Amino acid sequence: MDYLQIQGPTTLNGTVTISGAKNAALPLITLTLLAHNKVTLTNTPEVADIKTLLKLLENLGATQTLKNHVLELDTSTVNHTMANYDIVKTMRASILVLGPLLARFGHCEVSLPGGCAIGQRPIDLHLKALEQMGAKITIHAGYVNAVAPNGLQGAHIIFDKITVTGTANIVMAAALAHGKTVLVNCAKEPEVVQLCEILRDSGIDIRGIGTSELTIMGTGGKTIDMVDFEIIPDRIEAGTYLCAAAITNSTITLDNVRHDHLDAVTAKLEQMGCKIDITDSTMTIHPAQKLKHVELITQEYPAFPTDMQAQFLALATLAEGTSIIEERLFENRFMHVSELQRLGADIRLNGHTAMVMGGTPLFGADIMATDLRASSALVLAAMAAEGTTNVHRIYHLDRGYEDLEGKLRLLGAKIERLKE
Repeated sequence: MDYLQIQGPTTLNGTVTISGAKNAALPLITLTLLAHNKVTLTNTPEVADIKTLLKLLENLGATQTLKNHVLELDTSTVNHTMANYDIVKTMRASILVLGPLLARFGHCEVSLPGGCAIGQRPIDLHLKALEQMGAKITIHAGYVNAVAPNGLQGAHIIFDKITVTGTANIVMAAALAHGKTVLVNCAKEPEVVQLCEILRDSGIDIRGIGTSELTIMGTGGKTIDMVDFEIIPDRIEAGTYLCAAAITNSTITLDNVRHDHLDAVTAKLEQMGCKIDITDSTMTIHPAQKLKHVELITQEYPAFPTDMQAQFLALATLAEGTSIIEERLFENRFMHVSELQRLGADIRLNGHTAMVMGGTPLFGADIMATDLRASSALVLAAMAAEGTTNVHRIYHLDRGYEDLEGKLRLLGAKIERLKE
């Protein structure tokens, strides 16, 4: 098993290129199940979660090649509709095949996704919506068995709560349904917006893109001629590097970045005293003279993203004063706190709120990653800590960050990947 060894404190400088968004690429890859042609996806991130999903599609009968961030994917050859547990258990996003498989074939069997370290993310909203579209769904032996022998039917669906994967799944299902589907209380994340834009560019009549209400006219079961496209830059990776600069008191430039996807993040960094210069595709962050404390609450886009909470919590350990960080989306998303405390951070938890008493010096130690974003927060803290830090269980990190240690090393970090 690999781990990262980091020597701190360090100062970064230079330019880092942001990869394609993992959270956009996953639903976009499953979107190709609706196509009858080969589709080329550029700016595809080469991370573990993407490779897992491609393996799942290959098991279903698709063919693919991924090289130099260009993915060529042909799902016209798909001839299986069972997504088995061995793959689904490693990645919850595998549930995204449910909507498109059911819409295209009229039946599918998809393993229930396994537990998630950061909390419960049930798929009941996906299943309820598909039932409203006429699907018969049973759960047996750990599998969702879905049948719609006459095809899915357009429906008026109100999501009980905002769900990103649920919105994506039902948008895909609605694209091949019979008639009109109206979805209310949809997620508005950029990753959902791109999915809708590609469907529109591929001939689907879809209205309300970027809003909480979407109207989709389905094709009546006919697969579509899908356009080639470029995956949007990863806003969470970009935010992580912005925090890396802030925590190491450094100036760095991010290339291939969508600053309009990062407004909530950059607003908080500016409140903490950082200065950010923006062009069409770059952002340059300059460190604060004195890092100020921050108050933030995680909520759905366009509010502050839960996937940036851990990185800001690490940053707050060096800020003056007491920072208040409230996590409203996932119940177990403070597991990195105990690991940051091992480095010397003064953090107190009260339910879904963390109080971070900033300004306490950090010292290197052995620490353990607990989930994807927690991993990056530990790396950030390690770069600011005095001495050597070993970050274990970095397979979490590899799920969503492409060559994090390589990119940080190019910026000047003293970081190595080693074997246990």
